[in-house]
Amino acid sequence: MAKRFPRKKLHKTPKPKPAVAGAPRKAKPRRPGPPPVRTSEQPGERLQKVLAAAGVASRRECEELISEGRVMIDGQVVTQLGVRVEPDKQKILLDGEVLRQPRRVYFALNKPTGVVCTARDPAGRPRVTDLLPPNLGRLFSVGRLDMSSDGLILMTNDGELAQKLAHPRHGVEKVYHVQVAGEMTSDMLEQLRKGIYLAEGKAHFAGARIKSARKTSTQLEVVLDEGRNREIRRLLARVGHKVQRLTRIAVGPVKLGMLPVGAHRELTPQEVAKLREGGPPRTKKPERPRPARPAGKGVGAREAREAEQAELTRPSRRPKGAGRPLRTEGRGGKPFGSKPGGGKPGDRPGGGKPTGGRPTGGKPSGGKPGGRPPSKPSKRPSRRPPG
Repeated sequence: MAKRFPRKKLHKTPKPKPAVAGAPRKAKPRRPGPPPVRTSEQPGERLQKVLAAAGVASRRECEELISEGRVMIDGQVVTQLGVRVEPDKQKILLDGEVLRQPRRVYFALNKPTGVVCTARDPAGRPRVTDLLPPNLGRLFSVGRLDMSSDGLILMTNDGELAQKLAHPRHGVEKVYHVQVAGEMTSDMLEQLRKGIYLAEGKAHFAGARIKSARKTSTQLEVVLDEGRNREIRRLLARVGHKVQRLTRIAVGPVKLGMLPVGAHRELTPQEVAKLREGGPPRTKKPERPRPARPAGKGVGAREAREAEQAELTRPSRRPKGAGRPLRTEGRGGKPFGSKPGGGKPGDRPGGGKPTGGRPTGGKPSGGKPGGRPPSKPSKRPSRRPPG
């Protein structure tokens, strides 16, 4: 009989499974291409900023114009925000008309009180732009003064210079005359020069001195090298002095001088050049090595010390019966312990637990001579039978 050999298993390719409805498809590998160019790395300025500087509209409105496809660069319609352009080399069209770059202008204005520095005010209050001729085009203020302050403010259509003057990194100093209520001391001014913590961080005066002092008020000269919202008023309020009047008299090399209230003048080329130079660069102070903290000075030590101090100064609780006169007589006017069995064994004037001593004028508290004092009660015999 012939011997049978087992058949060899042939390798079969698996059949593709049917695609399940809704299952995600595998993405095909793409060929590596050049990385996209970021708009921040492109040369030039942002398109909406160029349009706003040309006096077309505000930046928000210029962004809407770009999104609507009304702006063309070198014959191509642009709808993406953040695109950078070079106005001197590229041709920019708005609604089919060539965008004209306005002439840079710079003005110094003596702002009166009651005038706001915003471009638009829904409340309809007077604005600083209303004090300038309308044929100058769109101008904006460099920094701001609140409604209750007056003095020098710069107006321009040069956005690059305005940003440079407003940024604290360039250290452009601004000088103010401040009248505060009460009498200021040199210690307070030193504290303001060192710095005081506000909600957004530590703030300080770059310079401060007392010009004149009266019984009810003090005239100060304050120098700032940064601009925060109502910084002078908030810092002086932290040391307990309210600002009665605040006037800005200088911004870098530009002085207010004898300019009348509400009037304006154009800056000279020398003043504009000095503004572009900016102030001295601000350098960070070297960090001092911190000494090692002693024991008890770590996190939570302050709370622990305050709790300990509060515990020490807390008035002690009066014990029960303290401050009351002791009762030496019972009912009927008879003294305690004068009658045998008149009270509980071991009673004493003023009440309390039995102490095992003799009551005033009575028999021994134990009842029988030589008996155990009631403070140590005798053990009762167990009712459980033995065994």
